[in-house]
Amino acid sequence: MNTPTLPPDDDSAAWEAQRDALRRLHREVLDEPVPPALLAAAGLADEQHARRIRWTRWGGMAASVALAFGAGWQANTQWAASGGTALARAPATREFVHAASVAHAIYAPEKRHPVEVVAAERQHLAQWLSKRLDKPLQVPDLSAEGYELVGGRLLPGSEGARAQFMFERAGGERITLYIGSLGPAVDAARSAETAFRFSTDGPVPSFYWVDRGFGYALTGALSRDALLDLATDVHRQLEKSAG
Repeated sequence: MNTPTLPPDDDSAAWEAQRDALRRLHREVLDEPVPPALLAAAGLADEQHARRIRWTRWGGMAASVALAFGAGWQANTQWAASGGTALARAPATREFVHAASVAHAIYAPEKRHPVEVVAAERQHLAQWLSKRLDKPLQVPDLSAEGYELVGGRLLPGSEGARAQFMFERAGGERITLYIGSLGPAVDAARSAETAFRFSTDGPVPSFYWVDRGFGYALTGALSRDALLDLATDVHRQLEKSAG
């Protein structure tokens, strides 16, 4: 290979002559088509760049949505603290009624061990659960409605112990009464309001109410009207026993 000679007298002319000489030397390389592998690599780099731009754009949008949601949640929390007591206690109530539904779905189908203490020990059952919940409990009598007591059990809850009483009709249908404290999240002054509420938040529907900081949920695979009639009867008996 011949090395190009450079003019010795003028620097600018020397550089230009060198450039021209290098172009002539590698002319065949410059005229060759770009290899397919390089074209593929360039395309991949362009796609990665475009993907980064898209993710950056979507990330900005997601951050904006999160910021707006956070602002709305903060405003909602401030409203609850200033006077929305129903909203403030809603999470505790939702957890309670959902737990009642799940407990029913777990234990009502049981054939051999649906309860811990059977109906034959009714008095012991009431005393035991009353002690564990630190609240006098009365087992309602639903025989007039066609339901007999099967028994009851102790269950855990987010605010301590909870009780479940189970009743059964001659055809095998079962309902459960779930009782437990809703904790400090409930405004005791307002929780004396005992309006019934219907819930399908769980595998089995429930009618529930709150009375002096305690939740009550009657749960069963019945029609809404039938469940309401039973809940009304249970509430009436419990109110009467509380005196």
